[in-house]
Amino acid sequence: MPVSSLLDRTVRIRYLRPVLAILFVAAGLTLVAYGMGLFQREAASSPGVPEERLVPTAASGTAVASSWLTETVPSHFPSARTDSEGGLYAPRDRIGFVAPMQDVERYDVAQLGAGWHISCQRGQDPVPSAGMECAQLVGSIGGVPASDLATLGEVAASNPGKLWLVGNEPDVIWQLNATPEEYADLYHNVYQALKEADPTCQVAIGGISQVTPLRLRYLDEIMAVYERSYGEPMPVDVWNIHLAILREERGTWGVDIPPGMPDDAGMLYEIEDNGDVELLKGQVVAFRRWMAERGLRNKPLIVTEFSILMPPEYGFPVQRVQSFMLEAFDFFMTASDEDLGYSPDGDRLVQRWAWYSAADTIYATGNLFDPDTGQITALGETFAVYAGSWQ
Repeated sequence: MPVSSLLDRTVRIRYLRPVLAILFVAAGLTLVAYGMGLFQREAASSPGVPEERLVPTAASGTAVASSWLTETVPSHFPSARTDSEGGLYAPRDRIGFVAPMQDVERYDVAQLGAGWHISCQRGQDPVPSAGMECAQLVGSIGGVPASDLATLGEVAASNPGKLWLVGNEPDVIWQLNATPEEYADLYHNVYQALKEADPTCQVAIGGISQVTPLRLRYLDEIMAVYERSYGEPMPVDVWNIHLAILREERGTWGVDIPPGMPDDAGMLYEIEDNGDVELLKGQVVAFRRWMAERGLRNKPLIVTEFSILMPPEYGFPVQRVQSFMLEAFDFFMTASDEDLGYSPDGDRLVQRWAWYSAADTIYATGNLFDPDTGQITALGETFAVYAGSWQ
């Protein structure tokens, strides 16, 4: 072997060993860092937290009619703009939206004509000039952690009379992800902190993702656990639901199975069902009946999240979403039932509702504003025209 080649090989070996040693040390430090959670940027990538999969990755399958909603949807609600009087709220004050990205100030939301929104940040309204009421979601939008009860009390005392929503979708494993026992304890602690700080505040239960037999059983279990633990019925000022219309099946797309429930499947909704407004109406009636059967009829009911979550390419172009929105809005505004509805509000089934959403980069089908340009969308214009028709 030539001397030059031997020298080259000796140099390579000489420097290769420290380089390999450095690499081994770096690999070891990386494993330690991962073990300490230093590189876990978001909860969805952490061990034990499932990846969110509300929407299937491919538009496969055939729509299957869902049969459990045997309730008769009230037919005595007019579409004419004459049934807006005699209730607790002016029509505009019933109509709202969710701003999930904490950037609502980017948009000219005043042009929507809404009466309220869910985007309070530490009790403060980020768009006070829009003239809307602002609700606060504990533990999510606005950065008020449910675990920090002292801070929560301070915020409540500084912003009296607010509506507080305790958690978001406790029944969904990639949202609040709470067993009935965990949610009952959380609700009790937050409720007590809020009421001690501000007796005038209104506290709403966290909205379940949708109204189905499985999720009503989950709510029943929460209420039973609360009463066993604290010796009194669960105090809820405002009842709150979401109307997602998504599949309930362990390990697949949709909203999966509520934490702590033994079932492997519930309502096996298909993609097409996500835009079925009759299913949405049926869920409202079913929840109002559930309330009445438990002596809760004379409590207000709000819908704090509903929309079409499937992307347009799955068969949901903007025209279909507009029709879904308008029919749902009309139903919420006027549907009443003398046996199920809220008596102080003219027996209406729903007192207030919030569309999802102002803008979302993941579930964008219902966007009222373009998150890139900040401009109102065609759907946002539809929302504004509807709200304006009630002025």
